[in-house]
Amino acid sequence: MPERKATAIWNGSLKEGKGNVELGSGAFSGAFSFDTRFGEVKGTNPEELLGAGLAACYAMALNATLEKEETPAKRIKAEATVFLGKDDAGFKINRIDLVTEGEVEGFDQDRFAEVAERVKQACIVSRALAAVNINLTSKLI
Repeated sequence: MPERKATAIWNGSLKEGKGNVELGSGAFSGAFSFDTRFGEVKGTNPEELLGAGLAACYAMALNATLEKEETPAKRIKAEATVFLGKDDAGFKINRIDLVTEGEVEGFDQDRFAEVAERVKQACIVSRALAAVNINLTSKLI
C-alpha cells in the first residue's frame, strides 16, 4: 500500500508565529497560525484538514459501497464540521458532525440511512478517529 505524507513547518512563538502545511503530492499548501486555529482569521488549521480528510474518505467509501450493492449513486456529498473544545486535560476535538447527501435511484430514506451508517463504521478515516464521537446525518435527495 502507498504511504502518504504531509509536512508542517512552524516559525516563531505560539501566538505570533506562523506555519505552513503542505501535502506530499503538492496538491495543497496552506498557511496556519494561532488565529486561524483558535480565531476567525482566514487560513487553514489541523481541524479543518482533519474534517476534509474525513469528508473525502467517507464520500468515496459510501459511493463504493453503493456500487458494490449495484445501486450506484449519481452524486454523494459529505461535509464534516469539527468542534474544538477544552476539558481538564486541555484542548480536544469534542465531536465531528458528518452530513451526507446522496442521489441514489431506487432507494428510500431508511435504506440510505442504514447504508450511510454502516459506511461510517467502515470508512478508513472514521475508524482512525474512533476516539471522537462522529454524528452522522444522512439525506437522500
